[in-house]
Amino acid sequence: MSDDTRGRVRVEPGLKRVRAFLGGAPVFDTVRPLYVWEHPSYPAYYIPRADVLADLEPVDRREHSPSRGDAAFFDVVVDGRRAPAAAWAYPESPLAPLRDAVRFEWAALDEWLEEDEPVYGHPRSPYTRVDILPSSRRIQVAIDGIEVADSDQPRILFETGLPARYYLPLSHVRSELLRPSATRSLCPYKGWASYFSLEVAGHLYEDYVWIYRTPLPESIRISGLVAFYNEKVDITVDGELQERPRTVFS
Repeated sequence: MSDDTRGRVRVEPGLKRVRAFLGGAPVFDTVRPLYVWEHPSYPAYYIPRADVLADLEPVDRREHSPSRGDAAFFDVVVDGRRAPAAAWAYPESPLAPLRDAVRFEWAALDEWLEEDEPVYGHPRSPYTRVDILPSSRRIQVAIDGIEVADSDQPRILFETGLPARYYLPLSHVRSELLRPSATRSLCPYKGWASYFSLEVAGHLYEDYVWIYRTPLPESIRISGLVAFYNEKVDITVDGELQERPRTVFS
């Protein structure tokens, strides 16, 4: 892929057909999406203006980006449905590929498709790979010196740019320490995660543990297993204490 870069923003052409819907009506349909890395961890989609099917009605809102220029905002209107200020464009951007493209607020639209498959949360990065491998390594998890899990049947999830995550059978975790949480998160590779907090020695460690009960098909191997933030607990692998990684979750 060729790219156009300014500051910390990178732009690359995509190859997938990408569509989005509002109230069942198509908002856009393109085979020429742009990946734009506004965030270092994952891209956003920008859509060629010619491939936008909804009406874009200008609103009185402007924002400035040092790398992308001045943004003009629009209401997205299609079949009587309106998503306020849910689209924006940079018609005079110093990044030439953005000048004729539109960015849509992900959560403001009802459904996004890559080809014919729904995608959730944000686009799947072309540079991210997720591998889930069964293992017989012994994984021990402790917090404040108290062991909370011990398993020799982990599934290890390797995801580009993140530390290895050790998914363990729920029965190998001290269930009396788990406290259900209302927190949920969404991953475009794995689906919806639910969380647990840990109550250890009278202290509550909020949302340290998560589980994908019904993951997306490509991540089915971690269904019903739990993982801990390596950044926040002590993990020992085959008797060797692992250094806590530094990530956005630290």
